[in-house]
Amino acid sequence: MRSKLFMAGAILGALAIPTVASAQSSVPAGATAGAVGGAIVGGPVGAVVGGVAGAIVGGISDETRPRFRQYVVTQDRPSYRYKGDVRVGTELPSSGVTYYAAPAEYNVRNYRYTRVNDQIVLVDPATHRIVQVIE
Repeated sequence: MRSKLFMAGAILGALAIPTVASAQSSVPAGATAGAVGGAIVGGPVGAVVGGVAGAIVGGISDETRPRFRQYVVTQDRPSYRYKGDVRVGTELPSSGVTYYAAPAEYNVRNYRYTRVNDQIVLVDPATHRIVQVIE
């Protein structure tokens, strides 16, 4: 019974990945991705924990994203060249990358932004992990 439940969760997770990946930068998508991943690994309890962990708390909202993007472009910050994929969860090096505080109006005081491979990203300064890719 347990293996059947695990297999059903794995299939559901595989079917949900394209939808989640296309909307990675929003809070609901992050929560969904976390919930699917948590459900596969830990069942219903894992889904709850994963959903909470997957949500981007304090990220750039869909409504303010275009204005934030314009702000970053006008700042003309250099782009760090990274050989790996630029995506949520990627851990950037602790040296060589410059992180910048966003203005208070964007409500991202727990994160810093930078440009990586000409993409704007929000990063957790404690872990250097990308928490949001601004598209």
